[in-house]
Amino acid sequence: MSDERSVLAIDLGSGGPKVAVVTEHGEILAHARGTVSTLFVDDGGAEQNPSDWWQAVDQAVTTVLSQPNVDRSRIVAVSCTGQWSVTAPIDASSQPLMNAVHWMDSRGAPDTAALTDGLIKIDGYGLRRLLRWIQITGAVPTHAGADSLAHILFLKRARPDVYARTHKLLEPMDYLNLRLTGRFSASYATIFPYLLTDNRDVTRVRYHEGLLGLAAVDRDKLPDLVPVDAVLGTLLPEVAARWNLSLATQVVCGTTDNQTAALGAGSIDDAVGYISVGTTSWLSCHVPFKKCNLIRAIATMPSAIPGRNIVVAEQGAAGRCLEAVVERLLCADRDWALDSERSRVYAELFQEAASVPAGCGGLLFLPWLNGSGPPSADGHVRGGFINQTLRTGRAEAVRAVLEGIAFNLGWLLPHVEKFVGREFDSLRMVGGAAESDLWCQIFADILDRPIQRIASPRLATVRGAALHALMSLGIRRRDEISALVPISAVFEPAPRNRKVYQELSSAFVKCYKRTRGLFALLNKASPGEPSA
Repeated sequence: MSDERSVLAIDLGSGGPKVAVVTEHGEILAHARGTVSTLFVDDGGAEQNPSDWWQAVDQAVTTVLSQPNVDRSRIVAVSCTGQWSVTAPIDASSQPLMNAVHWMDSRGAPDTAALTDGLIKIDGYGLRRLLRWIQITGAVPTHAGADSLAHILFLKRARPDVYARTHKLLEPMDYLNLRLTGRFSASYATIFPYLLTDNRDVTRVRYHEGLLGLAAVDRDKLPDLVPVDAVLGTLLPEVAARWNLSLATQVVCGTTDNQTAALGAGSIDDAVGYISVGTTSWLSCHVPFKKCNLIRAIATMPSAIPGRNIVVAEQGAAGRCLEAVVERLLCADRDWALDSERSRVYAELFQEAASVPAGCGGLLFLPWLNGSGPPSADGHVRGGFINQTLRTGRAEAVRAVLEGIAFNLGWLLPHVEKFVGREFDSLRMVGGAAESDLWCQIFADILDRPIQRIASPRLATVRGAALHALMSLGIRRRDEISALVPISAVFEPAPRNRKVYQELSSAFVKCYKRTRGLFALLNKASPGEPSA
């Protein structure tokens, strides 16, 4: 049993929480996970129940703390991270007033389109409002309706009763911290998707009165802000008793999964790039500046490290594309509720895919099943297989999905490098996809960069949340963090695959450009949605 101090880290992802106990040396002593369902409703709605979040977290925490190598007396802090741009209306008694509006929800799209309109337009945005938002926040409200500001505007329009009764609007990790401490708050990091704060000085983020007035959002319905290294207080007595933890256990402020994944990848210094491929995918690194590229949908946001910014370039569905193809099309008859069956089937499929030559004979998979993200964001494009033949089988289809997700990140890579101002010599990799040797090699070959797989890549966000707590409490210095994140393997690009992947990467981008108009025609905006 370890005698080191440790942190209880909670990552509330789209599919449910991952919970781990992490020591002050970055070692993961124990971990568990839970599941949360998403409710898809008409007109592009997607919702999750905050009560389900807490129940799943409570069950996962109970499981972790009961494992024999965990000494509860050594746990000094709790740190929460997770999905973001998910908006939960909470009343004054800390109760949810309705389901949280999820990041996949697009019902606020017409509201942000109207808010950002103007006589002179750039890429659909009124020029004056566009420049104002970029100057103050470093980003702009999305026309896809994916950000929290869009969710708030949707609530005001479609659920005015809920909005009127709302005490505070909270992101998932801030809701969890409310349950842990009784405190309504948000950090400089978690408030970013509201797009109502002045982020020009990341050491002193504040709500901007001009943007609040322009959006007609009530300041008193927004949580008070704290620095990214703030300690919110100690556990509520009832929570400490339920988990049998000390009443002195500290709760640090929340972070988003993008921010903690960077810490969990060891991407601490500026321009140390990493990719995360799980349910979603992104490419990111820390930078010393605030910047926005509207055309490429790349921006910066305050990071989990005081005074720093981090690149935001999240592409949307990644691993979820693989799930959709495998579990709805190729193997729909399997019992996906059983973890053992899931693991067995995916291992079998990946083994089959490894037997298929690189490039799948020209079969391409377009992974934009819920619209595309950077470097060209469009909510109306869709995905699927292109160049399928009568000989295409299951193995080819699976490998094509793995390659398609990698092609998408490969398309993004040079645009992020230009945004950052330098090329990445290598890229660290975290997320569930990094557990596969095959997929890591595909990423190395298509991105043409060495891929450094982080140890326990699926748990990078919970490790990052723990490291954030250790820095916030002064137990670890920032310059010590990278050494606490081991690299388990390095995958070098295979020269024999370079030519075929270069050709298919070019074809992949051409597929997007040449089908975008067709997708706009096929997926015309439904009533209440903006046109493409």
